[in-house]
Amino acid sequence: MPHRLPAPLGVLAVVVGSLLFAVNGTVAKLAMQAGLSPTRLVEIRCVGSAVVLVAAVLVVGARRLRLRDRRELVSLAVLGVVGVALVQWLYLTAISRLPVGIALLIEYTAPLLVALWARFVLKEAVHRRVWWALVACLGGLALVAQVGEGVVLDALGLLAAAGAAVSLAAYYLLGDKLLTTRGPLSTHAWTMAFAALFWVVLQPVWTYPYGMLDDGVDVPGTVTPPLWLLVVWIVVLGTVVPYLLFLVGIRSLGPARAGLLGMVEPVAASASAWVFLGEAMTAVQLVGGAVVLGGVVLAETARQRRPADAPAGVLPDTVAP
Repeated sequence: MPHRLPAPLGVLAVVVGSLLFAVNGTVAKLAMQAGLSPTRLVEIRCVGSAVVLVAAVLVVGARRLRLRDRRELVSLAVLGVVGVALVQWLYLTAISRLPVGIALLIEYTAPLLVALWARFVLKEAVHRRVWWALVACLGGLALVAQVGEGVVLDALGLLAAAGAAVSLAAYYLLGDKLLTTRGPLSTHAWTMAFAALFWVVLQPVWTYPYGMLDDGVDVPGTVTPPLWLLVVWIVVLGTVVPYLLFLVGIRSLGPARAGLLGMVEPVAASASAWVFLGEAMTAVQLVGGAVVLGGVVLAETARQRRPADAPAGVLPDTVAP
């Protein structure tokens, strides 16, 4: 049985992972502005991450890659394709047709989907305060996204964003199930390997535009680094580390609570774009960010600890006794 970190360390892992994901959005935008297409960026992100993670597992102990049975292999493949590759693919499709804030708002309904699954499919009693926390988080994200300011919504973009939300919820739920028997590092390595395989099949590596990786990228207020340096950041600090931190957090906190804490990512992403790209935040967006953070705090105060010998469920820290 993999070691479960104390809850405070799990919270720290998810928050740090969310902040790294948020900064990664700015770095990825700079890379795409330099000419790297979204699908090619996701491909090199997954392939590079898979190489780093498999190498890391081989160094610390190759036996960690062993599989219990075919069912576990299938679960890891589904987690990699649906929970990693498709989340990124659908999100890119959504932001190509919708404002980024709207796409993020829809995608981050995933924790609500997890809570609904726990309540109505698994028949678990969810603490009432968690629902208020979800309402606060979604309402705050709506303010951050500036919903209702004359935005024309595209049907395909909405479907893609909704698909990203479902895929992200599947990542939380299936990841939680796998982490009861596997460690976060080996789980991350297997899932990223399957995500990489998915993209390599769609876009063979011999067709990749490697030559442009030496091109300079105009980063506001700094020197002009080569594109490959941004790609290294995206692979290591934008994928390998934050995904691993999220799996550690899911293992420690459960998918619903980890998903709620992860809602700080859209707020932090807006702040990152404000600082590094000059994309100013309005007063309404600042209020929305404060509401999201308030919702996260509300969810944290809703925790109800269970006895140490109680079986783990989908909502281990927010299920009413």
